[in-house]
Amino acid sequence: MKNNKGKSLIGLFFVLIIIAACGFVSWKGVDESGQGSARNIKLGLDLAGGVSITYEADEENPSAEDMNDTVYKLQKRVESYSTEAEVYQEGTNRINVEIPGVYDAERILNELGNPGTVAFYEVTDASAGDMSDEEKAEAKKAAEAAGLSDSSTFNLVMDGNDLIDAQVMTRKDSYGNSEYVVELTMNAEGTEKFKEGTARNIGKPIYIVYDNEVISYPKVNTTIENGQAIIEGNFTYESASSLATYIRLGALKLNLNEIRSNVVGAKLGEEALATSLKAGAIGLAIIIIFMIIMYLVPGIAAGLALLLYVVAMLCLLNGLDVTLTLPGIAGIILSIGMAVDANVIIFTRIREEIAGGQNVRNAIQTGFKKARSAILDGNITTLIAAAVLYIKGSGTIKGFSITLALGIVLSMFTALVVTHFIVNVLYGLGFTDEKYYGRQKEKKAIPFVQRAKIFYIISAVVIIAGFVGMGLNHSNGKGAMNYSLDFTGGTSMTVPFNENIDVTGENGAELLKTITETIGTGDVQLQNVQGSNDVVIKTQVLDKDTRGNLKDTLVEKYGVDEKAIEEQSISAVVSGEMQKDAVIAVVIAGICMLIYIWFRFKDIKFGASAVFALLHDVLCVLTVYALVRIPVGNTFIACMLTIVGYSINATIVIFDRIRENRQTMYKASLEEIVNSSITQTLSRSINTSVTTFISVFVLYIMGVASIREFAMPLMAGIIAGAWSSIFITGTLWYLMKKIGKKN
Repeated sequence: MKNNKGKSLIGLFFVLIIIAACGFVSWKGVDESGQGSARNIKLGLDLAGGVSITYEADEENPSAEDMNDTVYKLQKRVESYSTEAEVYQEGTNRINVEIPGVYDAERILNELGNPGTVAFYEVTDASAGDMSDEEKAEAKKAAEAAGLSDSSTFNLVMDGNDLIDAQVMTRKDSYGNSEYVVELTMNAEGTEKFKEGTARNIGKPIYIVYDNEVISYPKVNTTIENGQAIIEGNFTYESASSLATYIRLGALKLNLNEIRSNVVGAKLGEEALATSLKAGAIGLAIIIIFMIIMYLVPGIAAGLALLLYVVAMLCLLNGLDVTLTLPGIAGIILSIGMAVDANVIIFTRIREEIAGGQNVRNAIQTGFKKARSAILDGNITTLIAAAVLYIKGSGTIKGFSITLALGIVLSMFTALVVTHFIVNVLYGLGFTDEKYYGRQKEKKAIPFVQRAKIFYIISAVVIIAGFVGMGLNHSNGKGAMNYSLDFTGGTSMTVPFNENIDVTGENGAELLKTITETIGTGDVQLQNVQGSNDVVIKTQVLDKDTRGNLKDTLVEKYGVDEKAIEEQSISAVVSGEMQKDAVIAVVIAGICMLIYIWFRFKDIKFGASAVFALLHDVLCVLTVYALVRIPVGNTFIACMLTIVGYSINATIVIFDRIRENRQTMYKASLEEIVNSSITQTLSRSINTSVTTFISVFVLYIMGVASIREFAMPLMAGIIAGAWSSIFITGTLWYLMKKIGKKN
């Protein structure tokens, strides 16, 4: 017995040492520079600001199609710096590029380079008899544009307009070693041009020219017919990435020139990050106390596992160089909720096993074993969604998916491995009596199926209220939704101040507060113009009175010259292409979830009812946005994705219990099985929702205005997700099964 206690003490000490070590690294780092510490985590534009570069097209009035195409391709380009980088149009022929977490505009300009044009040239005999004088002149002109030495022997094969993408790939060489290559993807027209060009030049090089300089000249080995070409060349990752970047950037339809660079202030203000961190710490403390009160000794194990989760997450965010934004924080909050959820499922199972007559040791082992399938299914389903969002999404969506996936993997590990280890350690220390773990009370099955119509009516009323609200807002000229600067674009005002206003400092925070109070919204962004005291103020399109009030305030408080204020319209940060990417990503994620649930539960009706519940949750949150007039911006996408990920996890738990009860409740009707399954998982559903709600509620109470605008719909989504999981999914599956039998 003493030997077991000794081993358990060593185990507990080991856990505490790991938590302390990760905590110390998160606080201080691993060296004098603070490498690895939380303060060195990259922050996005919304939390810390960054650098802004403004480009101007050579053409004075380029077409809207060319500008949109250029914005989209530049967005893909700058995501190599950060998934949270933003690109949007200003005026008719300018494009802004904003990259978070850096303030050295000169360095970024040097690394980004001038977005020139790319073209592919072949060697030809310009004096050949089958070339007309016109073709010879064209070959000479193309070669001169390429800056090649012999201007009479080069001809254009295709240019950047024929390219879709260029990416670094890894593949195995003939010896089985990994090598880096660059993969080119062409559009239909480019595919045909490159097919003809490579057919003419087998065994010869094709010259790739960027901004009048040859950057590569790979030899053609075979005719390329499928619109995808591989460039080999003993690349390092850096050299392959550089070549892919130049080709990708050069595929722009417009030639751009850099005209200014600015420092961008945090969109949410300096106060937002500090209050978010405090709220997170308080919320975590409340959750741990709640878990200990509700689950006793296992609650202590969960608390230690959650502490390890948090400090390990901070270390990973730093080590993996992830850019953290407000949507990223949402992903972490969601994964904390899922970590708590996993523990609640396990502890409920342990209590059920004790109530079933098992001793505590066996109940612990059986509880973890029985809970594993529900935890894995719920987390894997959300991981699938995160993977799809990363592959198909862009910008904020990609950043959200990274933190979500990272959090899910870590939360699964802490729940299934760390919590299990700590519970066994505490048992070995002498906490062997069932009073330390609790006994699940037998509950009479609630008639959920019989009352399903009432639940559906309540949901329908909420959703219809949202559509009615959108209709009334639209008819009153306010717009169906309160779209923010991110979605609709707005106004950029360049204001010359009499003194330097540092948008990343205290006087910048004071200016931001003054502006938000004057115009009545937190949807504001500030930028310093380098080499001057000018500050660029970006807002939604303001009506004449509000714009006048803002100017009057700036004149009165800061003494600016109203006549010197310049105004310019700017496009949405979330472009049409990005919105389309987001919708496609969510649709594909939903389909993948349906397929996975169908595969795991061997019944497509489970998947169909889960997807229907997700749609229900999204529409309920949309109601809150419409009725409360919360600005719909980048955080709107993150909020919706968070709700989808959170809700599906709760649904899986109920489905898992239905699947189990169908195998054990032989004499019960399908109706009784559904009612019993929902009742048995009810405490888990409520406790998990309460703990996650606590985290977001503290964020809402303590946060600044922009944080509250994010937290409110998130709280509504948690309530909607709990409602749909408990009252909609199981009963809807039952109705589908009954209808299926009738047919």
